[in-house]
Amino acid sequence: MRFVIVTGMSGAGKLTAQKMLEDLGYYCVDNLPVPLISKFVELILEPNREITKVVLGIDVRADQSFDEVQEALDDLRKKNFPFEILFMDSSDATLQKRYKESRRMHPLALDGRVIDGIKKEREILKKIKGEADYVIDTSRLLTRDLKAELENIFVKNENYNSLMVNIVSFGFKHGLPSDVDLVFDVRFLPNPFYIDELKEKSGNDKEVQDYVMSFEESKEFLSKLTDMILFLIPNYVKEGKNQLVIGIGCTGGRHRSVTLANELYKNLKDAGSFGLKLEHRDLK
Repeated sequence: MRFVIVTGMSGAGKLTAQKMLEDLGYYCVDNLPVPLISKFVELILEPNREITKVVLGIDVRADQSFDEVQEALDDLRKKNFPFEILFMDSSDATLQKRYKESRRMHPLALDGRVIDGIKKEREILKKIKGEADYVIDTSRLLTRDLKAELENIFVKNENYNSLMVNIVSFGFKHGLPSDVDLVFDVRFLPNPFYIDELKEKSGNDKEVQDYVMSFEESKEFLSKLTDMILFLIPNYVKEGKNQLVIGIGCTGGRHRSVTLANELYKNLKDAGSFGLKLEHRDLK
């Protein structure tokens, strides 16, 4: 029996995750009244039951105390019933944007601002997030990426990448990425924009890559940056961070930043047990 509790921040993708797990063969039940959780477990454990994979969705509701949920889970632990917790998370800014676009009210902010409900919910869920076996941050995660991550964990049983590293190239003239954690400026490198045969190309083209990486400064910068990121990642994991956004910027976001972002991605791709994504924000 594999029993998965799906919980997390409202708007972070709990229902989406449950539907995906249902498609992967899990029997899904959403928001049982807390007093029925133990009874539900007893029922699915009855002999001759064909159900072997179960998902139970739990979220914060304005009309019930989440302490009751914690007590129910503690009771399952005392009975030595094995279960896993999947916590769906997202940044406050992303959650605000999603609520604004959907025009829905936050369950804990029916008479107030969405951000107040988000802060209140984050505090309520702080304990269960700390107990979670898996924390997936959907702030920058596409639907197909979430599906792949769930398949890796709950079907292929692969090692879970607790930290997702996002490498983002960008142009300073278009502004900084709003959610970037670390910013590196590569405008000190010679600019291919001023070379006629390279101007219309990008850092995804071999000619531009060869030009940018022909300089010793580029190679040394990449080497030092890779070493620093590999030093930081395990320390971020230790502190419970589940998403790291690395911004690499040049003037327009087409040549130098794209090249260095691609090279950093190559260096980190097989360097450890963390997820890795690459994005060129201003390439078009």
